[in-house]
Amino acid sequence: MNILGPDSLVFGVDDVAACIQYFTDYGLTPVDVSDAGGRFEAVDGTSIVIARRDDASLPAPMETGTMLRKTIYGVADRQSLDAIADELGRDREVKRLADGSIEASDDMGFVLGFQVSVRRKIDLPGEAVNSPGSKPARGPNVLGASPNAEHRPLTLSHVVYFVPDQARASRFYVDRLGFRCTDRFIDAGSFLQPAGTLDHHTLFLIQTPAFMKGVEHFTFHLSGPTAVLQRGTAFVAKGYQSYWGPGRHKFGSNWFWYFNSPVGCHVEYDADMDLHDDSWVAREAPMQVDESQIFLFQHRDKWAPGGPPPPGGEAH
Repeated sequence: MNILGPDSLVFGVDDVAACIQYFTDYGLTPVDVSDAGGRFEAVDGTSIVIARRDDASLPAPMETGTMLRKTIYGVADRQSLDAIADELGRDREVKRLADGSIEASDDMGFVLGFQVSVRRKIDLPGEAVNSPGSKPARGPNVLGASPNAEHRPLTLSHVVYFVPDQARASRFYVDRLGFRCTDRFIDAGSFLQPAGTLDHHTLFLIQTPAFMKGVEHFTFHLSGPTAVLQRGTAFVAKGYQSYWGPGRHKFGSNWFWYFNSPVGCHVEYDADMDLHDDSWVAREAPMQVDESQIFLFQHRDKWAPGGPPPPGGEAH
């Protein structure tokens, strides 16, 4: 089953206007947006879709109230789509929708869609780094940083679920959909990679109490760590609240910066994720901070000497 990764996440939200502003400021391109919702695209066409919570066209909400209504996976071809329909149809309802996609639920009750992927091929340079001892990636007079750089989100990277039984949830994706575990936190969570990508993970499952079931975060890949830091700094400057980061993960090696959002979960910027093929052997580690990050910065407002002297400073 040649699943490439998530094409789109669909949310039923309380405040459409706030979500429109949020995802526009995040850097996604609004498409067909109105006061009823709309789609917000990355450069390759992967997207976030929002609609009003009571929109009758949405799948039914989960009992926990998470705003995520559907995760839509892109597959390589119609043959893969048919194979998924046949496999899941053995023990659950599979709907065939008018747009040619199919819809079913996983073992935790998350609604999944599958479609021939809408991803557009992109050919853009990644971040170029000059390192002593290696051939320069940027030649003389080519600047590595610009305050005017746009740094748009390039592609929907991964989604993270809170689940009450991560072992069972993982087995569904591995046994039924051909995902592979690349790394795991012992008794706490699995990083999963579908067959159509080498990205370290497109899905991460975290063990939680049942009342927390839902989406924890999702993220789009940016072009490099400078893009994460620059885009995140601009996001904070617009008034959005930083939750975790910036920093760099251990499993996956991706740079990260997480923010609170109006869709009831965290939204991340990330970049520079490890790639793994089927010769990779999954690592295991306990679920703790030291195993989750190589390092973590703390965002703060700019500081530099200047301005008036501190109170009483004239006497010194």
